[in-house]
Amino acid sequence: MRSKVICSMEFPRARQLFYREINQPDGSIDLAKASLYIALEEYQNCDSEEYLNALDAMADEVRDRLPVQNYPLRIIQTINRYLYEDLGFSGNEADYYDPRNSFLNEVIDRRCGIPITLSLVYLEIAKRIEFPMVGIGMPGHFLIKPDFEDAGIFVDAFNGGEILFPEDCKTRLYQIYGQPLDLPARFFAPVSAKQLLGRMLGNLKAIYLNQRDSIRVLAAIDRILLLFPNALGELRDRGIIYYQIGQLTQARRDLETYLTNAPHAEDAAAIRQLLDRLDREI
Repeated sequence: MRSKVICSMEFPRARQLFYREINQPDGSIDLAKASLYIALEEYQNCDSEEYLNALDAMADEVRDRLPVQNYPLRIIQTINRYLYEDLGFSGNEADYYDPRNSFLNEVIDRRCGIPITLSLVYLEIAKRIEFPMVGIGMPGHFLIKPDFEDAGIFVDAFNGGEILFPEDCKTRLYQIYGQPLDLPARFFAPVSAKQLLGRMLGNLKAIYLNQRDSIRVLAAIDRILLLFPNALGELRDRGIIYYQIGQLTQARRDLETYLTNAPHAEDAAAIRQLLDRLDREI
């Protein structure tokens, strides 16, 4: 699929900042900055530097508390005590689908969030104290783990920094889905910066779809497509949303592009029917 090159100056300021941050090699993307630029579209007065400084201050506090013998488990225990006991961070089980749980500024202010945003706070502190950790995008639950060969443990940032082993991960998913699930090795693979950001935006997309907030759904999809221009499913979904809100020219563009690149998709016939309806309405 050949994606259209979009000039970043067409975007509002927050989108420009997000685009510039992600438009570089994955390893150079600053996750905290990119996440705060996601928040900036919703919170126009969000001061990114203020929250980056807050993360710096948290890391300084953790660094001052580290034991002399900096074994991985001891470092994790130190971070856990500071984040969950001293600062009171916690998983928002009472209102899991509150969109504020997906914005880094709100998570820092309210000290609660969902697995991926609490993991992000944890990762950012670990990065600042030079303790390598990576995100693990299991289905239905996001974890982190020390980035050492054969580390063999995972950290559940949503549940107070609980330390898990692979069998515990299976149990956690059983608790979520109510049935045993196989966990192939790819589920334990580290996620890239873009994958993590895409998952955050995917959460917001799902929340806003449920709230029937089409404008915010479109904003989430647009940014997912900046991350992954060839994500055909997102292009199709954007076309459908455009149709629902009466932006028929944009809808036809996206849906035709989808069919051109996925002519044998399972939903191709349904999309063709929608395009036929569109042609009668334009």
